Amino acid sequence: MKRGAAVQNTENGANFISAVAKRGMCRYNGSWTTAGAPRPKQKIKQRCSIMCSIAKDIGIDLGTASVLVYVKGKGVVLNEPSVVAIDKNTGKLLKVGAEAQAMLGRTPGNIVAIRPLREGVISDYDMTERMLREFLHKVVGGFQLFKPRVIICVPSGITEVEERAVIDAGIQAGARKVYLIEEPVAAAIGAGIDITQPDGHMVVDIGGGTADIAVISLSGVVESASIKIAGDQLNESVVKYMRRKHNLLVGERTAEEMKKQIGCVFPKDEEETMDVKGRCLLTGLPKVVTVSSTEMMDAFEEPVERIMEAIHSVLERTPPELVADISTNGIVMTGGGSLVSGFDKLVTARTGIHTVIAEDGGNISQGQKQLLCIARVMLCLPPMLILDEATSSIDTRTE
Repeated sequence: MKRGAAVQNTENGANFISAVAKRGMCRYNGSWTTAGAPRPKQKIKQRCSIMCSIAKDIGIDLGTASVLVYVKGKGVVLNEPSVVAIDKNTGKLLKVGAEAQAMLGRTPGNIVAIRPLREGVISDYDMTERMLREFLHKVVGGFQLFKPRVIICVPSGITEVEERAVIDAGIQAGARKVYLIEEPVAAAIGAGIDITQPDGHMVVDIGGGTADIAVISLSGVVESASIKIAGDQLNESVVKYMRRKHNLLVGERTAEEMKKQIGCVFPKDEEETMDVKGRCLLTGLPKVVTVSSTEMMDAFEEPVERIMEAIHSVLERTPPELVADISTNGIVMTGGGSLVSGFDKLVTARTGIHTVIAEDGGNISQGQKQLLCIARVMLCLPPMLILDEATSSIDTRTE
């Protein structure tokens, strides 16, 4: 190349760069286009795919008693009680989760420990939002370039207003998009049931605030019932029984321990006892009473009967072909309430249908199987489109 040609090319290059600067052009895919011009749809899809791969997919079991958080690729990373401790004078959030639960019934006048969820739904929106924000901060850390997508379990009998409250709380807590899925459907998938087949399956999910009973077939809920009788009501029945029978006042945590250790709804082969400490209502002094498992069965009689009536009611409304399938497949129980000794035996005795408790169905208060379902949902279809097939009552919202 001659020197004159090189100088000319250099001048042309300088002029071209100057023109680019003036006209606002940019290089994209090997060609020059005006800045701000729309890019090919394929490239936009690639960007969205990259963004989705960077952002985290999170599943949340927002239970009355506890909150579990599942992160895609990591498993269940958080299991905390759904309790919040705040300073009434300043409104400052002091503790969340297990640390706040330890304060229940032991706080001074200016500090209050509350449960922001009651009977499966949000009772205190502001506290629920702050609690979710703290849990998400623990899971994903501080600054995030892309906000996570979140799927949340909700009771089957939830209203539209309650659904909207859950979605809004998730968005305000830091989610990019919120999905809702019914708890019985989540529990069924998590228990390993193939809900896409034309085969009837019955799931009884007894959590902390609600008991959800559903008959599922062809990826949909055929018949269902949601009653606000579950683990919390079992605890309340124990407190009332101890007051009525032994003139002893016990707290919620003591009632929970009694339910776990000696609680039963079906006669045991060997009776168990437990020493319970509380305050005597007659003298006002501390008192120790020995309580047997038979007494616990009497205490649980009323709420358990309500749950059995709901199961019977759902079976009555179920089409006969699906009832035949349920008789063959059996009933699956999930959730922490199902772990009360003898619950599966009681359902079998009252319905005549073989009943099993899902493996690891309630090692925690609301049932980890729902989170296993969420794991499968996220692993199978990252965009979470499976939800449209898994349940008809699905709701989403983006920020």
